[in-house]
Amino acid sequence: MLHNIKKYMLLCVSVIMLTSVSCCAIEEISIQNDSILTLTDCIKIALKNSPVIKRNKYNYGVSKSNVGIAKSAYFPTIGVSTGYTYNNTSSSARYGNMINNRNTYNVEASLNQLIWNFGKTNANIRMQKFNLITALFNFNDGVLDTIYEVKTNYYGVLAAKAAVDINKANVQINERNYQRTKAYFDEGIKSKIDLVNAEVNLSNSKVILVDAEKAYKNAMVNLNNSMYIAFTPDYQIEPTETFHLSTTYIDLAELDQKNNIDALPDEVSDAKLVSKVEKTDILTDYKFEEFPYTFEKSVELAYQNRPDIKAYDATLKAMEENLLYIKREYYPELTANAGYGYRDTNSTNSFNVGLTLSSSINILGKKHEIDAGKLQVRLAQNEIDLLKQNVYFEVQNAYINMIELEKQIPLLAVKVRQTLENFELADGRYSVGLGDFIELQDAKVQYNNAQHSYVQTVYNYNVARAGLEKAIALQQDITITIEEVN
Repeated sequence: MLHNIKKYMLLCVSVIMLTSVSCCAIEEISIQNDSILTLTDCIKIALKNSPVIKRNKYNYGVSKSNVGIAKSAYFPTIGVSTGYTYNNTSSSARYGNMINNRNTYNVEASLNQLIWNFGKTNANIRMQKFNLITALFNFNDGVLDTIYEVKTNYYGVLAAKAAVDINKANVQINERNYQRTKAYFDEGIKSKIDLVNAEVNLSNSKVILVDAEKAYKNAMVNLNNSMYIAFTPDYQIEPTETFHLSTTYIDLAELDQKNNIDALPDEVSDAKLVSKVEKTDILTDYKFEEFPYTFEKSVELAYQNRPDIKAYDATLKAMEENLLYIKREYYPELTANAGYGYRDTNSTNSFNVGLTLSSSINILGKKHEIDAGKLQVRLAQNEIDLLKQNVYFEVQNAYINMIELEKQIPLLAVKVRQTLENFELADGRYSVGLGDFIELQDAKVQYNNAQHSYVQTVYNYNVARAGLEKAIALQQDITITIEEVN
């Protein structure tokens, strides 16, 4: 008895905790031309639009109805029937034919009430309640998945935008180098091969820029897909504190312009006097807060917070209640019934009241059902053990990736500054005739690659941190409750 009371208390506490999560209501966000959306805005849009979240809410509604259906076994069953019968009987006899017509009309009403079935209905009700909790945890798990997808694609857009900016600056650098090399060639200072190499590098940089622009558009498509929006006007997104872009916004309309990228740049009369390297600071004011939990604490939080683990726990309890229900089907049912009937034949009225104790069971079939029920309980427990093991390694991988990337970011920032300084020195040597074109190009490539590596690592870190937060089901600033879903 005490065990059952504890179960009911646990069930009530779980429902209260799940239904009392406080969060701000998700307001409607409309996207206009040239809108600038934040990460918070994109998450809100996705939570409002997600068919996955809506599907989980509908499944929750189905489970809630199943609880009501299970409880309805304690409510009386009312039956009403009426009928009309026409009977025509004819027979042949020695002294003539005999015809007998009889018309009969009747009305009957019945009332059946379950009194006790030795806990079978209670077990079924508890099973459906645990299924309801499972549905609610599945809803919360869908919310976490949606937030993670938006964050990943949002950071993907920022990374793609940074790549476009880097490659635009690279094109400008190659244009200036070409102009300067051509001026040197015209004056007989540099050879023809340097001029040809400058043309090739300029063409390659333009091809790479086109690829980067395509990647940016695809990244925007992925972000729109994660927010479940289509036919949206052009909009921009704000940088985040951990992914702060210093350059201006990219306009998709600008990317669609049919510029003549095959044409070489116009000559500049004083190109040989230009020796300053174009400096491109893609990321500025980069900052991040140290992750507040150790690996051990992260695993502990994952076991405590993960909705899928809680859903599996609730499923296990539902399987245990289902097994209890199957076992109790051996017991009979005690029901009360009352009925009233009227027949127009001789104006007959009848009323009856009674108690019935009944049981009907296939013993062999029930034995196999019990065996199957026991295996379902073991299977549910095994799935929990497997999930917890997978969660442990998932958190471990995410934690290691985040920490390693966290260490790499400042090192790569230093590398960007070092390669820039090397490029400036190589550019200065080339401008005064001390260095060759190959040395200059190597320095430029190193500087360009260092910037790309820096941006990619910052992107990987943001995604890794978002993945770790999802893995431990960390409470999010923006979320949605099941009551807020339309």
